[in-house]
Amino acid sequence: MSPRYRTGNSAGTVVAVIADIMAVILGLWILMYLLDANRANDLVQFVHDAANWLAGWSRDLFTFDEAWARVVAGYGLAAVVYLFVGHAIANRLRRH
Repeated sequence: MSPRYRTGNSAGTVVAVIADIMAVILGLWILMYLLDANRANDLVQFVHDAANWLAGWSRDLFTFDEAWARVVAGYGLAAVVYLFVGHAIANRLRRH
């Protein structure tokens, strides 16, 4: 594991890892969308479904004319929020 996960209690580590996984799923969907991944593929469909669920609150927040910009902004915002909030909570748990 990376050094940022080694110190502190296990609850903080679990929260940080979950936040990272959520952000990776969202980032993976952004990448798949931009690269025009085959949506009939099971892996692409799974990532899309998971990203839709994770970004349900931010997915249609922006109304850019270009679809790619809406995807990057909506899903990207969710990824940044999950990372920021998840790691903030993890750091608080590690201090106690």
